[in-house]
Order: sequence, then structure tokens, then C-alpha cells
Amino acid sequence: MVVGEVVQRLERPHPATYLGTGKIDELRARIEELQASVVIFDDELTPAQGKNIEVATGRRVIDRAELILDIFATRARTSEAKLQVELAQLEYMLPRLTRMWAHLERVRGGIGMRGPGETQLETDRRMIGHRIKLLRERLEDVERTRSVQRQARQGAFRVALVGYTNAGKSSILKGMTGASDVVVEDRLFATLDPLTRDADVGGGARVLMTDTVGFIRKLPHHLVASFRATLEEVTETDLLLHVIDASHPAWEDQRAVVEDVLADLGASRTPIRHVFNKMDQLDGPNASALRDRVSNLLPDSIFASAVTDCGLDSLRRELAAAVRVMRPLSIVHLPADSGKLLADLYREAEVLNVGTEGSAVVVRARMDDAMAGRLRRAGATVSAGVDRD
Repeated sequence: MVVGEVVQRLERPHPATYLGTGKIDELRARIEELQASVVIFDDELTPAQGKNIEVATGRRVIDRAELILDIFATRARTSEAKLQVELAQLEYMLPRLTRMWAHLERVRGGIGMRGPGETQLETDRRMIGHRIKLLRERLEDVERTRSVQRQARQGAFRVALVGYTNAGKSSILKGMTGASDVVVEDRLFATLDPLTRDADVGGGARVLMTDTVGFIRKLPHHLVASFRATLEEVTETDLLLHVIDASHPAWEDQRAVVEDVLADLGASRTPIRHVFNKMDQLDGPNASALRDRVSNLLPDSIFASAVTDCGLDSLRRELAAAVRVMRPLSIVHLPADSGKLLADLYREAEVLNVGTEGSAVVVRARMDDAMAGRLRRAGATVSAGVDRD
């Protein structure tokens, strides 16, 4: 439970204590007055700053990064998520070990001898370093597995849901696919592992939709590094759906945070559509005002609700249209002995059905222009098909 708050506006943080000297005195007085047991800073502290503030206040100090890491640790369910969170925690902890063993470092040995604190510190550093190396090797295996999985899904139209934490990405995935195993909870970082499910968007079009971990302002860089294999799902998709909580008063700031993270991941070139979720939580005038503002700021945005009847119909229509544009329906005629080309079609295109016409194999499939060009160069006949809406 939060019992109090202290705010200070500075041009730059104090290098030793983050807050100014007077504000540290005020903080110490507030702690005594409110009998607070823990002090949480809404920013990342250096190891020295954290240690100095603990000495000055006599209380346990937690910065923003450590708090977010703790939340991630409580949310991790799968072995992959636990590996990623543990790696981030250890990398955060390593430069802060000195602070943890400060009480023993005061005990010194004789000339040429080391105190027990220093010995324990070196032992812990060595153990943590070994554990970090092991976790990185295991996550490299995870990354290779994910790469193989992505290659197996290469023929399908892939969509990734990205957005600020608790914007409703999992609710949209569940509403679009009907998958019963999608966890939907009204809390931060309910989803840590990417979850991919098949969605029928109508008009004979299907997409593979992936839910991803939510972003947040000032996401700790340790987490971004540890979850890179997971987050790279967004760089391997045909379309990004940026889900925005339409009912949140700071949705514009949240949108900017997500765009910054996407740019850091190298996903800024992937086509993106903005989906304003939770429209059901806005009354008529506020919903109309939002639509007017968004139509000028972000044209072609989609307005949706994952909890109302027909609330996702507009999203389905837009996805079906995107599939038709980026993966148009084609009719491919192959010689009967073109087994390799047929295998390529199954691997890199969305094959709808296969039949025969005389001695030729006829395939109806959705594919991009690059795939169609490769087939023509290999001797196949490719013509445009007709979508049946």
C-alpha cells in the first residue's frame, strides 16, 4: 500500500543521491512520519545512488526497474518466460552486489588479507556470471526454436498484436480466434510469452495472430535484452496491429512509448495499423470526439471492442482486405512432375486447395508478388484468382 509521495523537479538527477540534499532530508522525515517500510523510485537508480539513499533513509530502496522485474517474475508461467526474467534480474543485480554486502565489507583482515565481505562478493559475482552465461545459452536455443517455428508459418499471413500493457491485446486475440487457452486478465503484464493462434477473418482469408508482451514507459533495458527473442516476433510479421486503450486518458503518450520500442527493435518498416480498443468504455460524445481526433492524427485507424457483440467485425474486415492486397489469390498450373515447386508453395504460400486439370496440377493459393515471380521463372503458369467474399 502506498502511504505517501515525494516529488522533486530537477534539471538533472543528483549524481550521488538522485534527489537533492534538502529533498533527501524531507524524504527521511516523511518516512518517519508515515512509518514507511520501503521507498520506491519511479526511475532507474545507479547502484551508488541506491546505496546512498538507503544509508540516508535507513529503509530498503527499490527503483522502477527492480519493481518491474519483480512484477515480471510473479507473472512468468512458462519455462521460457522464467528464463528471460531470471536473466534480466541477474544482470540488474550484478552491479549492485556491493550494496548488498556492505555490512560485511567493514570487517577487514590483516595485512595482505581480504575481509569476508569481499570474499563473499567475489564468490557471488562468479556464481552469477556463470548463471548468466548458462541462461544466455538456453535462450539461444529458444531463439533457434522460434526461428524454426517462424519458418514453418512462413506461408501464412502473419499478424502481431503490439501495444502498451493492459491495452487489451489478449482480449482481441481471444475474440478473434475463439481460443479458450488465451489468458485474459485486467492487470499489467498478464502476457509474457508470445501466443499464436489461427483466425478466420472472412472472405476465405485466414491469418496467424500473435499476442506479444506489453510495453511500458521506461521499460528496463535488461528486460528488452532478455526478451529480444520473444520481441523479435514483431519483426517477422506481415502486419503489426498496434492496440491502443481508447479509454485511457494518456493513450497518446502510451502510443509514443510503443513506437519508440518498435523502432529500437527494428520493426518500424513493418506495415502497421492502429486499433483503438475498449470503445465500449466511452460514452457517445467522448467516442465521437475520439474518432474525430484520430481520423486527423492516424487515418485508417480501426475502432473496436473485444467484449461486445460485433465489436471486432471492423477489424476482421480490415484484415481480410489486407490479406487480399498483400497476398492476392492466384491460380497456379504446375507440370505433374513439379514436386519441388509444389513443396515451395506449401512452405511459402497459403495453399487453399489442389486439384488436377489434364496432366497439370492446379493450385489455388494466396501469395505475394515475389513468390509468383519465382514460380513463373521456374516454368509455372500463374494467373489471378477471384476472391469469393
